[in-house]
Amino acid sequence: MPKDTTDFADVTTDPATVSTGKTAVLYRMALPDHLCPSGQKARWLLEHQGYRVDDRVFRTRAEVDAFKAEYDVKTTPQAWIDGKRIGGYTDLREQLTGWDPQATTYRPVLYLFAVAALTAIALSVGFLGAITWQTLGWFISVSMILLGMQKLRDVESFTTMFLNYDLLARKWVPYAYVYPFVETGAGILMTGMILTWLAAPAALFIAGIGTISVFKAVYIDKRELKCACVGGNSNVPLGFVSLTENLMMVGMAVAMLWLMV
Repeated sequence: MPKDTTDFADVTTDPATVSTGKTAVLYRMALPDHLCPSGQKARWLLEHQGYRVDDRVFRTRAEVDAFKAEYDVKTTPQAWIDGKRIGGYTDLREQLTGWDPQATTYRPVLYLFAVAALTAIALSVGFLGAITWQTLGWFISVSMILLGMQKLRDVESFTTMFLNYDLLARKWVPYAYVYPFVETGAGILMTGMILTWLAAPAALFIAGIGTISVFKAVYIDKRELKCACVGGNSNVPLGFVSLTENLMMVGMAVAMLWLMV
């Protein structure tokens, strides 16, 4: 616990009058059995933004309840800046950094592809001693595994988003539930280069339907949708990324089938 904290019981000043200039007032929980993570992040964010934090901590649940009743708030932490109550950590983040929780972003999928690429390079260098065409294959198959795992984290959320645009899922709902298992399984088999006769057609099937579905939704129907490629509740826009994901799977599947002939 930082030394410059004040117990709630010892506070005698109003937060609105103290929070002036570069001084912010923060109320957060530091109970014997619970140190609030959001409160810790709120303090760090304020300090990172150059504020001196008047850090006021609750030591008992009774103090928390009394504070909530007095200021008519439902949660803590609560922060004041320039004499005004801003709210909790999420509100602070929006206020101080301009972060928008509803804004579209490609970060999740970019991080995922970066991890897949590094994994593929590590496999190539470790097992083959060099970066070869197999590196590209591993990149695609590992990407499939990671993308599938993101969908499996919350299948219900994924299916809700997936049903917005996938043509087969909209005709037959169970397909939406099967999809992440097929994608993950095909990726695993392709990474190990085993059961190609099963993995390649499965990947080609789901990727082919996915390619047509995304192209129709985005480029023909001109719909602005969120992509289910990294699971449900993501802010990744449907379009180029999802189309690329499906085309990579198509390419990988076709290449593996061609090598079987």
